[in-house]
Order: sequence, then C-alpha cells, then structure tokens
Amino acid sequence: MLERLNQALDHLETCLDRDIDMAEVARIAAVSEYHFRRLFSALAGMPLPVYVRRRRMTLAGAEVVAGELRLLDIAVRYGYGSGEAFARAFRSVHGIGPAEARRSGAPLTAQPRMSFRVVVEGSTTMRYRIVEKEAFRIVGRKARVPLMHEGLNPAAAAHLESLDEQAIVRMKQLADREPEGILSAVVHLTDSREEGAEVDYWIGAPAGCGATDEELDALDVPPGIWAVFDNHGPYPSALQQLWRDVFTQWFPSNPYVSRPGPELLRTRPVEIGTETASQLWVPVERIGGSAVVR
Repeated sequence: MLERLNQALDHLETCLDRDIDMAEVARIAAVSEYHFRRLFSALAGMPLPVYVRRRRMTLAGAEVVAGELRLLDIAVRYGYGSGEAFARAFRSVHGIGPAEARRSGAPLTAQPRMSFRVVVEGSTTMRYRIVEKEAFRIVGRKARVPLMHEGLNPAAAAHLESLDEQAIVRMKQLADREPEGILSAVVHLTDSREEGAEVDYWIGAPAGCGATDEELDALDVPPGIWAVFDNHGPYPSALQQLWRDVFTQWFPSNPYVSRPGPELLRTRPVEIGTETASQLWVPVERIGGSAVVR
C-alpha cells in the first residue's frame, strides 16, 4: 500500500500548477478520497490541503525570486485568481509577501516533497479483531476539544470531571451492548489529525437506536465494521502510541481503510504513568470486498 501512496504523491506533484483532482489521486492510491486524506494527515502530520499549499508556494517562491514572470502570472499558474489571494497564501508559508520577497531577496521556507517508507522498529505486533455492529446510539455528553498527541489532554480531562454522578448513573443504566460500559468517542470534524485540530469528544454509553434521556445528548452511529485493538500500558502514553500506530502502521499493512464514524475508546483513566487496560474501536471497511468477522 505504501507503494501506491507514493505513486499518488508523485501524481499530485505533477498537478501543482493546475487544478488537482483529489479523487484521481486517491484512485491511484487504491483507496477512497476520504481515507486518503485521513491517512495522509496521520502519516504526514499535516492536512493534505496544507501540504499542497506549501508545495505550491515552495515552487512559486523560486519563480518569484527568479524574477522572470510577473507576480500575477505566477499567481494564475498556481491556481489563484487574484494577486491578493496569492499574496495571502504566499505570506502564510514564507512569512513575507511575494513583492517583498522579490525586492529584498529575503530567505524563504521550503516544503520538501514527501514520500513514505516502512521503518522496522523491533518486533512489536498488533493484536486486533474485526467486529460487525448494527446501528446504535451513544448517549452522553460532548465537548469540543483540541487534539493532543502526547500527555494528558486537559480539555478532555476537564470534560470528564464536569460530569455529575447522576449523569454517569444514567449512562450506565442505558449501556446494553459492546463495547461495554462508559466509553469515550472522538468525532473528527475535518480530515486533519495534527496537534490542535478540534474534535467532538463524547463521554457516553452505547445503547439501542431508540434510547433517550432528556438530560443527555445522543450520537447516532450507522452500522458497519470495526477494527478492535486491545492495549495495556502506561496511561495515556501507551494509548496515544497505539492510536498513532493504527494509522501509520496497521492501515498501510492491512486490506482495510477507515470510514466515517466515531473512534471509540473504553479505558479506565488512572494516574499518569500507571498501567491500565484499554480497547480502541476504529470504524473500517475492507478493500475490495466484505470483511471476515473474527
């Protein structure tokens, strides 16, 4: 799969000076456009549109400094309909406007071409199972929090602490299916998985589609298949490492792609560094056919 991803990036590189058909780029990678965007963000550490803009401005920067073309011609070449829009994009990458860069010869910022490769680190294996679930509902409370890749997320912890005991009791009474008990759910609002990207963070219970509680919110989850990963290690670092490994190692090595839906986590928060057991549920679909439920 990594070979196909790199072929897609090679194709993307040839399209930087014209409109990019992301559906075609994803087709070369043999995945859906949705999965390509999410996988790229996980592997590259930045959203795909940010990478494209940085690459375009890297090439445009060289042409600006060369001084052979008018700034407006360069802007049009890289897909900007006005000099103002081009100048904003140029400044967002290089820190100065194109006219200033041409006059002063100030240093510019380059975004190198990306390619992905496998790095073998020890002999760690990932245990997982594939589960098919009917539609269900998560009944609980949500908050909008920023993603954090390392350490305890203060916003997520504050949301958990804000729940009163009665709300927790009501959630437990509604919980009637796997994953059992109270869980958290992360709903990504964009394709970005970079640090600081906002997500909807739910604390709730998995229940039937008709389950309601006037004091709680509800998130309807469509039917589908899930990759379930068991994890044991220091909290929260082992869990954050698992989340990263799923998208940077497991997906590129297995015949599955992610699909829209919340990522579910069942864990018992403990003191930082204390070992605890966790279970991560990621919505997936099989490439080229139906999944075998294990």
